[in-house]
Amino acid sequence: MAFFTKKSKAEMRRRRKKMAKARGDGDDGATDNDGNVKSGLKRSADQMDYGTVDGISISSKKKAKTDNEQPTTIIIPVNLTTQEAKKFRKDARRKARAQGQSEDKLKFIIEGEEAIEEQKEAAAKEEKKKSKNKKEYPRINEILSTHASQKKQQEKIDKQNAINSAIPLAEKQKYVAIDCEMVGIGTDGVKSALARASVTNWDGEVLLDTFVRVPERVTDFRTHVSGVRSKDIHAKNEDAMEHEECRLKVGELLMGKILVGHALKNDLSALMISHPRSEIRDTARYKPFMRATGRSGGKLRPRKLRDLVYEHLGMRIQVEGEAHCSIDDAKASMELYKYARSRWEKELEKGNKGIKRGKK
Repeated sequence: MAFFTKKSKAEMRRRRKKMAKARGDGDDGATDNDGNVKSGLKRSADQMDYGTVDGISISSKKKAKTDNEQPTTIIIPVNLTTQEAKKFRKDARRKARAQGQSEDKLKFIIEGEEAIEEQKEAAAKEEKKKSKNKKEYPRINEILSTHASQKKQQEKIDKQNAINSAIPLAEKQKYVAIDCEMVGIGTDGVKSALARASVTNWDGEVLLDTFVRVPERVTDFRTHVSGVRSKDIHAKNEDAMEHEECRLKVGELLMGKILVGHALKNDLSALMISHPRSEIRDTARYKPFMRATGRSGGKLRPRKLRDLVYEHLGMRIQVEGEAHCSIDDAKASMELYKYARSRWEKELEKGNKGIKRGKK
């Protein structure tokens, strides 16, 4: 590889300009043979003229590509080595460029494999034709399987609803569900603060739904998830409660009740209240609703409320792209608890009996 100094490069440029002046086609304001003034700018690749090869005039201006242009098949001799075959293809491409053809339309086939290539092409065309005309329909086995699982799920829900409908009113009044929405405070909005609290009863009736004013500066409203906006918790919003007032009202509603919810630890922490463990029904901590993780599959992790509700009840909440609603989440938690109530309470009863025996 040759290297040139700045001085030698400048000298070469000067000589080229001098030669261009002598030909009359290099400077600004120079004219060509037709008397047209030239701009002195470099010509683009499609304006270059490279003379003739084998009596054929060659121009770098490419021909317009058409969809119906057929590929040119070039047979590579079978007796060539790998290096020779590479050079053969390179020469063929160079010749195609010189003739104004597109390299993309060249197709190289090793001598003796023409029949195999033709068969492959015919098979590919046939497959393409079939896939174009073929309409995708679900398989009958999949339809039947889905229908059977939905029917089984509905039967289970109906059975549980029948059991729940037989529960006395006094028993139903013992249950309340809660869900809270939080906003971020502090550096990067990592720390959570209560911004909305919702409490519903067994039948899904709203007992309390209020926004809560945040005394500290909010650094992340988390609107895309919480649905809370600045005006909702602003001091000028008369409908919003102070944290202490909300805390007292929620405490009154929870007094002597069985609390249902999802990931209740977060909600109770935001409210700064506690509740007896025996009176908590947390759908995030109920083992049949959790998923096994780890190498041996022995570690249980909580699942999202959205997934559990859809899987067991066929309900859709927390739709992608929409903000969460604490009322909907509280109702969904209660419905999920109702679905598993019989089994859940039996397991708790067995556990309590075991504890009592151990104490004796």
